[in-house]
Amino acid sequence: MNTAGLLTDAFDRVRETVHAVVDGLTPDQLAARVDGEANSIAWLVWHLTRVQDDHVAEVAGTGQIWTTRVWAERFGLPLTTSATGYGHDSDDVAAVRVDSPKLLTGYYDEVHERTLAYLRGLTDEDLDRVVDRAWSPPVTLGARLVSVLNDDTQHAGQAAFVRGIILRD
Repeated sequence: MNTAGLLTDAFDRVRETVHAVVDGLTPDQLAARVDGEANSIAWLVWHLTRVQDDHVAEVAGTGQIWTTRVWAERFGLPLTTSATGYGHDSDDVAAVRVDSPKLLTGYYDEVHERTLAYLRGLTDEDLDRVVDRAWSPPVTLGARLVSVLNDDTQHAGQAAFVRGIILRD
């Protein structure tokens, strides 16, 4: 297995978790929070997808699926189209409500497919390319992709935890 194959496998696992977490949930369950400051499943899945969309679009030199494929309009959230969830407060989290798990998985699946298409074109040497000089040391493509995976897996796991809590009764 090469690096692109390894990354593809990892992103495929995130997709499996995203689908399992939201499957069969109602809008109220997707918006449920374990306390007034906690993140909901809807926000967690939306956020991990927005971050993946934003970061992969940037390194791939493409537009974000959120705006180019009108997902921002489909969601109709009272947030700026550039919002990814970073810096969100409790009110912002509460604003991320969806009518169906299919909205979340539809958006995630398009981002996932674009991510896999990008990964298929990568070589191991590509991972050393510097993609962000604002950090010290500068961020390489490999580090950026691992960062996205880390964010995705943490938030998918948090969403699975919330699902377990709200369904335990």
